[in-house]
Amino acid sequence: MMKSMTCKQLGGACDEIFHAETFGEMAALSKKHGAEMFKIQDAAHMEAMRKMQELMKSPESMQKWFMDKKAEFEALPKD
Repeated sequence: MMKSMTCKQLGGACDEIFHAETFGEMAALSKKHGAEMFKIQDAAHMEAMRKMQELMKSPESMQKWFMDKKAEFEALPKD
């Protein structure tokens, strides 16, 4: 069963909706979208990526963010 999250819910900058069965699949879709936005240098997404890079400087903060997003995904109702 699929679950849905937006780019913004995953730390991005837009309302594009991703659908996946697992959090790993959701993360992969978000990463692919981020790469596409990086390629076109979308300003809003570039800012979101900058914020994520700051977060990644602290392994503890990054781990907490990841676990919080995974918990958010797990709590979602199935589509």
